[in-house]
Amino acid sequence: MVRISKDLRINQRIRVKEVRLIGPEGEQMGIVNTQDALQKAEEAGLDLVEVAGQTSPPVCRIMDYSKYKYEQEKKEKEARKHQKVVHLKEIKMKPNIEEHDYQVKLYHLKRFLGRGDKAKLTMTFRGREMSHVEIGKKIINRVISDLSETGEVEKGPMMDGRNIMVHFTPRPSTSAKNIKEKENA
Repeated sequence: MVRISKDLRINQRIRVKEVRLIGPEGEQMGIVNTQDALQKAEEAGLDLVEVAGQTSPPVCRIMDYSKYKYEQEKKEKEARKHQKVVHLKEIKMKPNIEEHDYQVKLYHLKRFLGRGDKAKLTMTFRGREMSHVEIGKKIINRVISDLSETGEVEKGPMMDGRNIMVHFTPRPSTSAKNIKEKENA
């Protein structure tokens, strides 16, 4: 099938003297006067659609435009349905995080990665915490080692002002089912 762009000229909008005509069954009909091509399309009860306007003379095809447009929209909708949307989920921590809070945030990171989403961990430093960045780096390294089974580091850890950020991407072999099995064991 011929690739047709979104902004097609059809029937009376084609304002050139001659066109290279393709019939309704895909047969080449040669270079024809535009009025004759319009007349042939009208006799067939179809539309004259400009397929390639950049060529000289432009290529036009006799087809049912509304049916073609409907089929293209249907194909695009089907393609979007099978597309996997990857979200970036963010978890924020502080360097003086308690153990239980750490475990909860780690659980959420594992869940995000298990679903196939990417995750971003942000360690925020406030006030005097900036003088003890090494505490935050230890926690970041602990998270990286705890997530080694479910995700891998995509980018980071990197310091950006008062924050350290790490981007995680899910491991290809990881699935939500595997994570639940390990948590229940």
